Amino acid sequence: MIKHIVMWTVTGQTKEEKANAIHKVRSAFDGIVGIVPGLVKVEVGADVSRIDYACDVVLYSEFESKAALENYATHPAHLKIKEDLAGVRVGRYQVDYVVEQAA
Repeated sequence: MIKHIVMWTVTGQTKEEKANAIHKVRSAFDGIVGIVPGLVKVEVGADVSRIDYACDVVLYSEFESKAALENYATHPAHLKIKEDLAGVRVGRYQVDYVVEQAA
């Protein structure tokens, strides 16, 4: 299994504008599990700490394999999400890591 975590800072000067941007991110990922082969789990969470160095929103996802994650990168559903969110995110950080299966 491979975990794919992406954190974004989103556009918006007010709490309402940020909340709308976060809602757009959440909505973009709704229903993608079952469409992208090998994508097992997706969670989108909004930061509640409000500390100055925190990102606004995080995507946590799990894939069956590194190949599934690589295929996700070019899958039409993912490309549509990237297109839909192009103006929403102003900063992006990513970590992908392999989880060894227990014997």
